[in-house]
Amino acid sequence: MDKYIRFDWAAKRMLRDKANFGVFEGLMTVLLEEEVKIVEILESEGNQNAEDDKFNRVHIIAKNSKGEIILVEVQQTRELYYLQWVLYGVAKAITEHIKLGKKYSEVKKIYSINIVYFDLGKGADYLYHGQNQLIGVHTHDQLQITTREKEFIKIVAPKDIFPEYYIIRVNEFNKVASTPLEEWLEYLNNGEIKDTTTTPGLAEAKEKLKYLQMSDEERRAYDRHIDNIMVQNDILETKMIEGLEQGRMEGRAEGRAEGRAEVAKKLLALGTDISIVCQATGMSEEEIKKL
Repeated sequence: MDKYIRFDWAAKRMLRDKANFGVFEGLMTVLLEEEVKIVEILESEGNQNAEDDKFNRVHIIAKNSKGEIILVEVQQTRELYYLQWVLYGVAKAITEHIKLGKKYSEVKKIYSINIVYFDLGKGADYLYHGQNQLIGVHTHDQLQITTREKEFIKIVAPKDIFPEYYIIRVNEFNKVASTPLEEWLEYLNNGEIKDTTTTPGLAEAKEKLKYLQMSDEERRAYDRHIDNIMVQNDILETKMIEGLEQGRMEGRAEGRAEGRAEVAKKLLALGTDISIVCQATGMSEEEIKKL
């Protein structure tokens, strides 16, 4: 079986080349359930290709044929305020890509697609999707907005303007792939692509993202990238285990302290001399007086 380049590496180094847009377009088409054509990759301070760029995050901003903006974030490791980062990224993209002095009608819809390789909260699914809608509190209908576009009055729903958010939890996918989306998850998760795939983007990936097609220099850089991720994940797992063990130890110590305090209170309630309470519980006289 051929070995394929991981999506995060390809997104950082290869998919910004127009010749490789087909791979990127395939994922968007499958995820958004409509054909997506990428016109260009937009510049942002987050679009960095430096060798020392943080390997745990990939950041891409693209524009589709409708003029809408697609943000793709690939995040390898846990980030405490990840949802805040997602919101910030959307807001920044809106302000970065509307020229100063332009009308608000120039603001385009944004799709925020987040591919995460860490445990992001609780949830049984590997794909979550949400968007802003304005619903009547009493009538439960969706508010429709009147707007003017190219001299015509047009009715739109907030969902046609407000951003949409997708969270792809790669590590939660553990099924046998039977749909185009699941085939993409299989590739994102373990780098496997079926020989017979017809899924948009993956057929292109089979031809353009083969490991053995890279130059020796590219393979060395790619192997270092994979090694770095493995080492980082190992360090994080070790820290997590150490933290859990420390928490259990502290929990046991706290439990013992609470138990001694309860015994002390009962002895004091019986009128037991404080010196005897100290001997019985191992607590100091100052600690007992604070109870």
